[in-house]
Amino acid sequence: MKNYFVTNIGRLRLLGLLEGISLILLIGIAVPAKHLFDNPVLVRSIGPVHGILFLLFVFNTISVGVEYNWKFKTTTWKVLLACMVPFGTFYIDKTILSKITPAD
Repeated sequence: MKNYFVTNIGRLRLLGLLEGISLILLIGIAVPAKHLFDNPVLVRSIGPVHGILFLLFVFNTISVGVEYNWKFKTTTWKVLLACMVPFGTFYIDKTILSKITPAD
């Protein structure tokens, strides 16, 4: 658990988890509340948080890609493109990031 805060790969995994959860909250709770109950408050609060988490994930992906000497194809097509698919960060964590040993 300590590696989530100390290493770049750990921070990337944590950001992926938070970004995925924020998307679930946005799509599953905030957007329905906006349209069903005409209450956009949750979208106005969760939307920007999700956007910031997404941008932090993208910037941290580039940082990790440089640190681990990922090929351009790995960084762009496998990680950055997959994170644009809903819940893609969970897939990326399971298939790519969880298999990487953090550099000490």
